[in-house]
Amino acid sequence: MAADLSQLVKAYDVRGVVPDQWDESLAELFGAAFVQVTGASAIVIGHDMRPSSPGLSRAFARGAATQGVDVTEIGLCSTDQLYYASGALNLPGAMFTASHNPAQYNGIKMCRAGAAPVGQDTGLAEIRELVEGWTESGAPAPAARTGVITQRDTLEDYAAHLRSLVDLTSIRHLKVVVDAGNGMGGHTVPTVLAGLPLDVVPMYFELDGTFPNHEANPLDPANIVDLQKRVREEGADLGIAFDGDADRCFVVDEHGAPVSPSAITALVASRELAKHGGKGTVIHNLITSWSVPEVVKENGGTPVRTRVGHSFIKAEMARTGAIFGGEHSAHYYFKDFWNADTGMLAALHVLAALGGQDGPLSGLVAQYDRYAGSGEINSTVADQTGRLAAIKAAYEGQEGVELDELDGLTVTAADWWFNVRPSNTEPLLRLNAEARDEATMAKVRDEALGIIRG
Repeated sequence: MAADLSQLVKAYDVRGVVPDQWDESLAELFGAAFVQVTGASAIVIGHDMRPSSPGLSRAFARGAATQGVDVTEIGLCSTDQLYYASGALNLPGAMFTASHNPAQYNGIKMCRAGAAPVGQDTGLAEIRELVEGWTESGAPAPAARTGVITQRDTLEDYAAHLRSLVDLTSIRHLKVVVDAGNGMGGHTVPTVLAGLPLDVVPMYFELDGTFPNHEANPLDPANIVDLQKRVREEGADLGIAFDGDADRCFVVDEHGAPVSPSAITALVASRELAKHGGKGTVIHNLITSWSVPEVVKENGGTPVRTRVGHSFIKAEMARTGAIFGGEHSAHYYFKDFWNADTGMLAALHVLAALGGQDGPLSGLVAQYDRYAGSGEINSTVADQTGRLAAIKAAYEGQEGVELDELDGLTVTAADWWFNVRPSNTEPLLRLNAEARDEATMAKVRDEALGIIRG
């Protein structure tokens, strides 16, 4: 009987517990399926620091090579370094990582040539179908010629490309604490920031996929406590935290206070628009702050609102020719980086903006942080559809209130908005609320939660 991989193959990637949900034999089948679906004659593969990553990555390479495809292994890398290799070499790519998930997890993020995403609607469903079939019928027949597997180091080239996009050579000297969370930031940051006018204070740069200090998920406030403390102790200008595969960055100011990803999105958008002569489209998902489209318009750009998730953002980037895109989850996407997300490039923009003026980071980002937000609040519910219907019924028809269902349900009034959307993988509803002041936000948040949890 064919295996059911529905719990392993997610909306945007493959992710599960090793070896309980998948292992090297399955990784080999994924390699063969990937090259069949993409039609590739050559691919590039990288992996993070998790104990299971080298073996899974090599198994995937074997599976691809049996189908006659040449494989370039770039070894240890961040996810955005793999996207760089896919873009620069114009090859489909596969990155072995489970991002911020705990140590027992691993996964595959796949892309077509030029870092174009592979998600459920762009190849992932077909890959899953092939692998499920092969678990019953056996691996596909090998090609007449076995592909060649070679190794290549892309770290210096990746760093040089990023530095070519943001000029940091003339900024004032800054002291920055960087928390790599024992993830791939510990591998990339020293090379990317080498030789710049920065005093870098490293935290947890040792590559360790068991995450001995804290989970590599900086969106959870518990995981930036060490960084906040160190920034204050060092009298640093700012702190930057990366997630496990270093494709997301999270920023704290000189006081150790978190800077919202929406404020970073607005700041980087203003810089990218300036770089493009005050013209261009900027993508933002529907739960970023009102401040993002406001800042984009104030700087001459055109904001485009989209659903949450990197495949939607990247599709809109390609469709509109957007110069930049940002999400509430600290994913930042750049036209100059093949429309892919890179936390490192966003971090360079923050350093350049801060170092290009004399004030502190808190003062710089204040202009981009205009409203009171709730952050994302998860509620476990038995009936997602029923609870969403109850919210719709409660607000529909109210004067001055608009509803839309682009992604979940968004309810908007003159002074506030909130969005409730279901999780794709768990029995959760996710609430995000924002208002012009803290008291209004708290009232709106609590009313919505009352219905969700009612």
